[in-house]
Amino acid sequence: MNSVIRWDPFRNVSNLQAQVNRLFESTLPGRGSDSSLTTWAPAVDIYETENELVLKADLPDVNEKDIDIRIENNTLSIHGERKFEQEAKEENYLRVERSYGSFTRSFTLPSTVDTEAIKAEYKNGVLRVEMPKRAESKPKQVKVNVTNGTK
Repeated sequence: MNSVIRWDPFRNVSNLQAQVNRLFESTLPGRGSDSSLTTWAPAVDIYETENELVLKADLPDVNEKDIDIRIENNTLSIHGERKFEQEAKEENYLRVERSYGSFTRSFTLPSTVDTEAIKAEYKNGVLRVEMPKRAESKPKQVKVNVTNGTK
């Protein structure tokens, strides 16, 4: 008696995915077991108000002196470093998932930003960069007097 085996096209997908992951971990720099000590890029939020653009970047455990903000050719660049400071011996760490090392984030600024008036503040692990808009780029409201056409 012949038994019928149902074909499942997804049966070996997880095995294939594991093999592909191992392939990339062994060939690409910055992957694998030492990936927590490689470079990283902090997450940012950028939003616009009527008067300014605001950038907020998450930089937990980054020392304020290790943050460098520059504006060059209408590009805002944030450079910094989160250092791996061992509080215990390396062999005592069970897991290291946070990323460490140098980072750079760059953003092209619109011509409406007044680059001379940009301010930055670092508080509670969050960098806040306020970029005021130029006065001429802010919306203006003009009041129009309507008459009924009689003199």
